[in-house]
Amino acid sequence: MSENIMILMISVSTFLGALGLIALIWAVKTGQFDDHNKFINAVSHDNEEDLRDAIQMEKKNKAYQKKKKQNTMPPD
Repeated sequence: MSENIMILMISVSTFLGALGLIALIWAVKTGQFDDHNKFINAVSHDNEEDLRDAIQMEKKNKAYQKKKKQNTMPPD
């Protein structure tokens, strides 16, 4: 390939990357990704079965962590 094409490809890709970065920063600063109602309304969508499952998973996780600590050998 000629040098002119390589320079053109690098400059266009750098420009597009910078444009994407600027768009991302703008979106974050203007709150495009904020969803304040998600956490407020999340509780109203949980049913008892989901809450029981979450409690069971938490108990299993704690039991696993406890078992993992018991099985570890001290360093030499």
